[in-house]
Amino acid sequence: MYAPPGVTTGPAVTVPETMKAWVLGDPEQLTRIDKPTPVPSRAEVLVRIDAVAICATDLDVISSGPPAIIEGGLPFNKNFTPGHEYMGTVAALGPGVDEFAVGDRVTVEIHAGCGQCKRCRMGMYTSCLNYGKNYGDVNKGHRANGFTTNGGFASYAVNNINTLIKIADTMSDEEATLVVTAGTSMYGLTELGGLIAGEAVVVCGPGPIGLLGAAVAKSLGADPVILTGTRDNRLAVGRELGADYVINVRNEDPVAAVMALTDGKGVDYVLECSGAPGAIDVAGRMLNRGGKICLAAFPHDPDLVDVAYLVRNNIYVYGIRGEGKSATHRAHAFMAAGRFDATKIHTHTFDMEELPEALRYARERVEDAIKVVVKNKK
Repeated sequence: MYAPPGVTTGPAVTVPETMKAWVLGDPEQLTRIDKPTPVPSRAEVLVRIDAVAICATDLDVISSGPPAIIEGGLPFNKNFTPGHEYMGTVAALGPGVDEFAVGDRVTVEIHAGCGQCKRCRMGMYTSCLNYGKNYGDVNKGHRANGFTTNGGFASYAVNNINTLIKIADTMSDEEATLVVTAGTSMYGLTELGGLIAGEAVVVCGPGPIGLLGAAVAKSLGADPVILTGTRDNRLAVGRELGADYVINVRNEDPVAAVMALTDGKGVDYVLECSGAPGAIDVAGRMLNRGGKICLAAFPHDPDLVDVAYLVRNNIYVYGIRGEGKSATHRAHAFMAAGRFDATKIHTHTFDMEELPEALRYARERVEDAIKVVVKNKK
């Protein structure tokens, strides 16, 4: 029976001593094995994972490694479980935890900083200076589940209490997995200024973060919200989520189109979520002077940017990692209040045992897949 010293369990959730988990071997090689059920420490809880959404970054981790860092290096053949966009039920409490109760439904953030470095003390825990120092003789307390610590493609995971958000029974498991995606969009817009009511915003790239970026921007009062991309079906979803205008960059010059929509002035902010070649340079040219770009995607290759243009026009460039500064809490509040319907980006659901097929759907965009969710049987 699962009963580690100092850990509080309860009748609401029965916890086994071992669990099923997918572990990463060689690149692209996932195997489902039995693992000991993890044990929460101080300020941590054990979460029974009910559902996990697949992120494009999961695909990168499984195929090439970064941004995951396990034992100071690549995550392959280290008994590592990926997956980070999950929700579930509190199954056990670590020593001293009274902020949550066994049986609470929660959704999670990815990052819990060490709490003691310069960046964590500034509230920038997704930029924790102790990122990846979780193992061996160095344990700074930092966690980034699915990147530096075991993630959500399993039955259970340990989370710091600072990464949890209680959710109501009225929110479905599938919708709850999308809170972290909306949180990343919210974080980007927060870093651009936060108060964007009445400001013009372009969101580049109608992937999950971009689509919810358009939704969050509109919910914050941006006007107009312009979404650019290459796929009409994705752009149509963006319109449903609040984009005032959409631009298919295969059919027209996005800079000229943005200028036409803004009477030649350009926009105040660009949220760049595509990671496409040349996207940063294009984003800069969509802005008015003094405008701001937020980079929220991981380009796979170095890119060329006309830096002199950015300097001459006083353009600000920000990069964000994840869903920092408690943005998931704000995104959850919007979702719980019905400010936008994040479930519009959820297209497919699989059982956890079918994870390889779910990953294929996400990677190859089978049946126009946008956000694919895998679920554990309860």
